[in-house]
Amino acid sequence: MTDRTWEYEGYDPADERLRESLCTLGNGYFATRGALAECAADDVHYPGTYAAGCYDRLTSEVAGRRTENEDMVNLPNWLPLRFRLRDEKGPGAWFTPDTTTVLEHGQTLHLSSGLLERRTRYADAEGRVLAVRQLRLVHMADPHLAALRTEFTAEDFAGDLEVEAALDGAVTNAGVARYRDLDGRHLTHVHTDTAAPDTVWLRCRTRTSDIRIGMAARLVADTPVSVRHTSLSAVQRTLLHLSPGRTVSVDKTVALHTSRDPAISDPLRAAVDRVSRAPGFDELLESHITAWDQLWRRAELNVPGEAGHILRLHLFHVLQTLSPHTADLDVGVPARGLHGEAYRGHVFWDELFVLPYLNLHFPEVSRALLRYRHRRLEAACAAARAAGRTGACYPWQSGSDGREETQELHLNPRSGRWLPDHSRLQHHVGSAVAYNVWQYCEASGDAEFLHTKGAEMLLQIARFWADSATYDERLGRHRILGVVGPDEYHDAYPDAKEPGLDDNAYTNVTAAWVLTRALDVLENLPEPRRRELVERAALDGGELELWQDVSRSLHVPFHDGVISQFEGYGALDELDWDGYRKRYGDIRRLDRILEAEGDSVNRYQASKQADVLMLGYLFSPSELQALFSRLGHRLDDDTWQRTVDHYLRRTSHGSTLSGLVHGWVLARARRAEAWTFCQEALRGDIADLQGGTTGEGIHLGAMAGTLDLVQRGLTGLETREDALWLDPVPLPELSSYGFTLRYRGHWGVRLRMERGSLEITVPSSDRLPIEVRLPGRAVSVQPGETCRLVLPDREA
Repeated sequence: MTDRTWEYEGYDPADERLRESLCTLGNGYFATRGALAECAADDVHYPGTYAAGCYDRLTSEVAGRRTENEDMVNLPNWLPLRFRLRDEKGPGAWFTPDTTTVLEHGQTLHLSSGLLERRTRYADAEGRVLAVRQLRLVHMADPHLAALRTEFTAEDFAGDLEVEAALDGAVTNAGVARYRDLDGRHLTHVHTDTAAPDTVWLRCRTRTSDIRIGMAARLVADTPVSVRHTSLSAVQRTLLHLSPGRTVSVDKTVALHTSRDPAISDPLRAAVDRVSRAPGFDELLESHITAWDQLWRRAELNVPGEAGHILRLHLFHVLQTLSPHTADLDVGVPARGLHGEAYRGHVFWDELFVLPYLNLHFPEVSRALLRYRHRRLEAACAAARAAGRTGACYPWQSGSDGREETQELHLNPRSGRWLPDHSRLQHHVGSAVAYNVWQYCEASGDAEFLHTKGAEMLLQIARFWADSATYDERLGRHRILGVVGPDEYHDAYPDAKEPGLDDNAYTNVTAAWVLTRALDVLENLPEPRRRELVERAALDGGELELWQDVSRSLHVPFHDGVISQFEGYGALDELDWDGYRKRYGDIRRLDRILEAEGDSVNRYQASKQADVLMLGYLFSPSELQALFSRLGHRLDDDTWQRTVDHYLRRTSHGSTLSGLVHGWVLARARRAEAWTFCQEALRGDIADLQGGTTGEGIHLGAMAGTLDLVQRGLTGLETREDALWLDPVPLPELSSYGFTLRYRGHWGVRLRMERGSLEITVPSSDRLPIEVRLPGRAVSVQPGETCRLVLPDREA
């Protein structure tokens, strides 16, 4: 294994789902899991294919009630290619690793070229050894194409090999065991036919969203290809003649279109035309590699050792999910990538961890992802009105059209009970949208977006927070009641009849930040645009005065000298952490453990993931202190350190985002302990630390967040006030590395961290110099210059 490959050796059915997720190939338009082409979906394998933004809604009967769910649809399977030996006795058994002796098996994910290679040596019942090498790509230059080259070598025999390739429309959404009580039959009206002697096609549509899907496949071999059709699949067959030591190959090229694509009239015709024009495998591979080379140059990352190897894998999967092709689509950030069906492919707040990385490499993709949110602003305003509020209330889970997609029930697999799900009360997702708007505009300098769509979103999110605030005469402060914070474990007070918590600190502080930013934007807009916006939104001076007041008076609870996660948190019981670890070992999903015992995590000072400490992730120490000062609180270093200590001891890390946030915060608060959490963030998916969840799809936010930890967290990089601000805190374990970024029209700006120094290189261009600010000094780096800065020594 090298830093440019990710390899697996041997075959173990228990590992297949994990490998399939981590060997997924995609291009931002669609992705296919790394399942073996000869294996159908079963309890071991799951060959899913997903197109970004392709959703369908079905109603199921669950726990005695009808429930509606929207899912990212598992599209027709283009992978099937199976093979078996034929002799005078007839056909033998199909070769698969689950039914045939596997002498050797290995998979190599070539990160630099976006190529999946597998090698398998099979022995049949008569001892004949067949070597199989397969190369797979999902084309990065042409986002509608994929290809599969399969090479067969008979090691010690001569004979005929029957090869059967198919497009399979008999697929369902069945990749997540706990969803199997839900209806997963999203495809209907499946038809197949032949387009040319070597080409077949399949068309279908989704049941309720009525998305039409067209798929065409071309099979190329040295022998004739025959075709047969079933009710749900198109099958191509050829008979290869094998001789000892001679390799023969079959190439399968596939095109995919849906009715959501621009500039086509019919997805089936588009797919057939595209596959007929597609070049051969070698030429496809060449243009695919060129496209990947260009991506890697724009996202250059040089980190030594094991951490660098894992970061490169993370970057690979981010680029496959959100590539430049994504900029042309109406899609958000799917929390589990295009790698599986967990969370039903929904969009949460994970863009909060993804866009900061993209802003500095692929700002056009960030802009497209924010346009996804802007297109759903009307739905968010409708949701606020339905709740009796003004402004915009974005859904916790979003899908195709912006309505709330959060399920009302969730299954606890430990107890087998379906339970009410109140996570739709996580209104802080609106603050995440606003934060991403601001961060994108600061990094890109995109004033046009800020003055138009960005300002519209900021204004409506601020309006929602101001209208959600209730003035408490006793406290002399505004309060936000009945919400759920990022922790997610706590959704109600102990024994309360209604869900919701009061004054979640993260929610209130970020709401104050949104209100402040919205006021800043309104003040600095060009006067004609400001007038348009005020008129359209019917804003008046009294409302803006309320924003000012609420932004300075939102209640932030404290207890025992630390920031309280929410009002009343300090009165909750302490949990016997050591006892639960001793009894259960892995207690990341403490909520499920307690519920199965007949208890509730709502009774305890126990968090699933970072909540209060998320504030230290979003805001630099100086910015966080200024926010608290505006709210009338002094947040000194001692108070923050006590707060960090308090929640470190009371967090189970039931989310892959938790280790990331804790590593980020500790890099500045207590460096000696930071690396433990950074490692947890790095290993979250490759080691499947959440216990089987990676096989259902990677955790995209955590992967992108580890990249941003290197890019912004350890460098202290901020983009504000038309400058790059840097305040490096290199960890001893990660003190020497480099990366490139794109900043306000400057492409390929290189930053290199070494022990005690920081080097910045700005490529030649006609752009203005980059202003770089460090604590106590500022420098201006001209295009074509390299600046080397000596850094002060920091104590651990």
